[in-house]
Amino acid sequence: MTTKIWANSGDSHLVEPGDLFEQNLPRSLAERMPRSVKDPDGVHETIHVDGQQFRRPIPAAAKFLTDEEGQSVGARAPGSNDKELRLKDLNQEGIWAELIYPSIGIWSGSIRDPELLAAGSRAINDWAIEFQRHSPRYVCTATIPLLTSETAVAEIHRATDLGFKAAYFPVAPPLGTRDWHYSDDWEPVWSAIQETGLVVGFHIGTEPHDDSTLHGAYLRGPGGAVLNYMETTYGGQRAVSKMIASGVFDRHPDIKVIVSEGGATWGPFVADRLDEAYRQHASMVHPKLRRLPSEYLYEHIYASFQHDRSAVAAQTAMGWKNVCWGSDYPHLEGTYGHTQKTLHELFDDVSPEARRRITIGAFEELFPHVPPAPQDGQELE
Repeated sequence: MTTKIWANSGDSHLVEPGDLFEQNLPRSLAERMPRSVKDPDGVHETIHVDGQQFRRPIPAAAKFLTDEEGQSVGARAPGSNDKELRLKDLNQEGIWAELIYPSIGIWSGSIRDPELLAAGSRAINDWAIEFQRHSPRYVCTATIPLLTSETAVAEIHRATDLGFKAAYFPVAPPLGTRDWHYSDDWEPVWSAIQETGLVVGFHIGTEPHDDSTLHGAYLRGPGGAVLNYMETTYGGQRAVSKMIASGVFDRHPDIKVIVSEGGATWGPFVADRLDEAYRQHASMVHPKLRRLPSEYLYEHIYASFQHDRSAVAAQTAMGWKNVCWGSDYPHLEGTYGHTQKTLHELFDDVSPEARRRITIGAFEELFPHVPPAPQDGQELE
């Protein structure tokens, strides 16, 4: 029998109930929050967000994989939104603790009304914190309304008081706001993150869209599905590079960031590229940093991967200690049903120390409140 490998997940998801906003917001607001409407033929769905409509194909393997509310839950994950059954799924798969993002709530970055976004974020967070309170193995991310610094700061503090340990940020700010490297705009937000100690979680593929940007964002034609999946990885790299280059970590040395579901081999490359730019173009660099960009990346930035064979080498051969594994439970691209096969393929030839750092240790560093994970080989009832 193969020894069970235990791992924490730096990337998992909740699936919001279909009536979450109807039950918790006035109708005039609820009907403008993100929701998915499936076509009768099951081939396409339309995402409705704040008066906008985005139609897209449904992956063939996910057509019939829905919960009782009709929300897609990915591949064969019966406990995706059942607090107790989910723990049984995790025990079976060998997953101990999870950093958990929204699903349909990720589309809230395309909302353009600050009051609507603030109210919707509170509704998501009030629901998600109850899920987290069920088990210390659930580390849910608080959705932060980023259209104004005032609403963002208020929800950061409210979320901290509720018990959240992490904050979900889209890889690009909402439309109509300036990007992450404009420090004056975002300084109140970074200050609140530093003060509260929330870990910033950038989840890839979360760029906000309006009708014009959505249709220009996806490649059509030969290879489109593969190319679009690759394109999603870049947003997280851009986001943390902007934070580093604009001096966020000079001003706020306690902030920690994780880029989820975007792989991890990019870390050493980006660190080298930033250093080269900082050194070779020194006369044009502003602001000046106290240390090389790579030092901030290696100290402050973490990243999760699922299947990437090269990601292990980013830790063992290239020196980036902040590499985490992630399951993407319960989404289609995730490892549910073959987690142990994946973990053994990744780690059977890796030293126990390096394996434990990637599967358990880096996550524990971000979230020390989580109870210790079982030792490899241990089975839970």
